[in-house]
Amino acid sequence: MPESPTLAGPSPHTRHPVGGHERLVFLKNIITNPLIEVGDYTYYDDFDDVRNFERNVLYHFPFIGDRLRIGRFCQIASGVKFVMNGGNHRTDLFTTYPFPVFGQGWANAFDPATFPNKGDLVVGNDVWLGHDALLMPGVRVGNGAIVATRAVVTRDVPDYAIVAGNPAQVVRMRFDKATVARLLAVAWWHWDAAKITRHQQAICGLDLDALEQAT
Repeated sequence: MPESPTLAGPSPHTRHPVGGHERLVFLKNIITNPLIEVGDYTYYDDFDDVRNFERNVLYHFPFIGDRLRIGRFCQIASGVKFVMNGGNHRTDLFTTYPFPVFGQGWANAFDPATFPNKGDLVVGNDVWLGHDALLMPGVRVGNGAIVATRAVVTRDVPDYAIVAGNPAQVVRMRFDKATVARLLAVAWWHWDAAKITRHQQAICGLDLDALEQAT
């Protein structure tokens, strides 16, 4: 039986959008850290407890100020971890030991402001992060990308690329350059819920002309 035409998908404010499955959550509704930004409809699935998500954002110290920014309609599997800039050490000195952190006579070893900082960690829209993937500080994962299970992402991931391995490498592109450019121009993830619902078959299809006609 077809769904009611009056529906426009689940509310992005719903905590558990799949009835009876509390291991899956629309992520933005449980985030407490103001330095983590998550877009509508991005979900997180966890084998044990969805609150593990923030526990898996590592070395995220508020005094550094870097942000984890995740777009809309992303799919994040259990065990995905994000390493933030608080985990960085200097590697250009004789030692990597972070003397200034401890103070008590060690504060002048070197200027703490010179610890490496690669900026915000950014995940685009409609990105699939596979089980146990690990993303390193400052990387940017492009729209429509797929990060394979247990991949270690140490550099930026292009739009609509599939990456795997340690360090993660591009296995292949999901579409050719011309198609990627057209998909980025459509940017369906920015549409409102009603428009997405009207054109859901085009979004979930392979007729790019039909998708472009919906814009």
